[in-house]
Amino acid sequence: METENIKVYGYRWVVLFAYAVITVVIEIQWLTFAPIAREARNIYQATSFQIDTLSMIFMVVFIVVCIPASYAIDTWGIKKGVGAGAVLTGFFAMVKGFYPDHYSTMVIAQTGLAVAQPFILNAATKVARQWFPITERAIAVGIATLAQFLGIIIVMVATPLMVVKSSDGSSDISHILMTYGIVSLAGSLILLCLLKEKPPTPPGVETEEPLTVFKGMGHIFRQRDMRLIFPLFFIGLGMFNAISTCIDQICQTKGLSMDQSGLVGGMMLIAGLVGAVILPLLSDMLKKRKLFIVMAMVGMTPGLMGLTFSNNYTVLLVSSFIMGFFLLGAGAPVGFQYSAEVTMPAPESTSQGLILFIGQVSGVLFILGMNVLGMVQGLMVFIGLAFVTIVLSLFLHESEMVRAG
Repeated sequence: METENIKVYGYRWVVLFAYAVITVVIEIQWLTFAPIAREARNIYQATSFQIDTLSMIFMVVFIVVCIPASYAIDTWGIKKGVGAGAVLTGFFAMVKGFYPDHYSTMVIAQTGLAVAQPFILNAATKVARQWFPITERAIAVGIATLAQFLGIIIVMVATPLMVVKSSDGSSDISHILMTYGIVSLAGSLILLCLLKEKPPTPPGVETEEPLTVFKGMGHIFRQRDMRLIFPLFFIGLGMFNAISTCIDQICQTKGLSMDQSGLVGGMMLIAGLVGAVILPLLSDMLKKRKLFIVMAMVGMTPGLMGLTFSNNYTVLLVSSFIMGFFLLGAGAPVGFQYSAEVTMPAPESTSQGLILFIGQVSGVLFILGMNVLGMVQGLMVFIGLAFVTIVLSLFLHESEMVRAG
C-alpha cells in the first residue's frame, strides 16, 4: 500500500504475529493458578490469599518495573526491549515446569515472569506506531490486546480440564506447568527470530519527533484528557485484574464448580477477543475514539451487575460476555490508542506503561479489598465505580490525530 512518499510493508503482520504470540504466553503464565485455586491450595498446603498472591505478584512487580521497562523500550527499541522480556519469559516458565512441587519456587518463578511482563505489554502502541499507518493503529493495538485475551482464555478454560485426579482424591498439576513452560519457550524463540525494529521507511508522516521518556511523562501529565483517562483505567483495568484473579472464589460463593468457574472467566475473555476484532476496526473506519470509550463504560455496567447479583450459571455466562465485549473489546485497545494519540509526541510505550501501571496498582488494591469485604460485596463496590467511569468518559475530547488521519 503506497500513498505518495509513504509505504507500508507486509512484514508488519509478521511483526504483529510475533508480538501477539509472546503476549499470549505471558498472560498464560500470569493466571496459571487463578482458575485452579482450590486445587493449588491443597497441593501447596497454602491459604487462598497465598494462591491469589501467585497472580498478584505480577501486579506488584509491574508497579516497580513499569517505568524502567518503558524507558528500556524507548531507549533500546522494541527488538531489544521486548526481546529482554521474551528471554526472561522462556527461562522462568521452564523453571516452573522443572520444579513444580514447591510453593517457594513458584513465587520465585512468578516474580521473574512478572519482571518480563511490562517489557512485553508496554510495547503494543510503539509496535503499532513503528509498523502501521494511523488508519490501522487501533486495529493493530486491538490485535495485541486480543492476544492478551486469548492467553487468558486458554488458561481459564484449559487449565481446569488438565488437572489430573488420582484415585486417592489428590491432584497433580506438574504436567500443566511443564506444558505451559514448553509453549512459553517456543513463543520466546518465535519472538526473538521474527521481531524487527522498524521497516526501511516509516508508515506515516509524524509531525513531531518523540520526546525523551522523562520529558514525555511530564507532557502526559499535563494533558487534560489524560487526567480523565487515568481514573478510567484505574477503575476499569483494576476491576478486570481483580475479577480475573479472584474468579474461582467469586464463582465458589455462587455455588459453581471449578470447571464452571473457568468457563465464566473464559467467557469474558472470549467476548473481549470478539470485541477487540470488531470495535477497534470500527473506530479506525469511523475515525472516532471517544464514542467507543463511552460505549465501553456504558456497556460493561449491566454485565457487571449480572455478575454481582445472579447465582444462575447461564446468567453469569451472559453477564461475563457482555462485560468482556465492551470493557475489553473497546475500552482497552481503543483507550490505549487514544492515549497514544492525545499525548503525542510523548513516547507511546510511556503512555501505555503509565496506564498499565495504574491498572496494576488498582488491581492489587481491589484484590485486597475483595478479600477483606467479600467477593460479592467487592463487586457491589465495582458497580458504583462503573457509574463514575461513565460520567468521566463523557468529558473526553475526541482525538485530533485520528480526525486528521
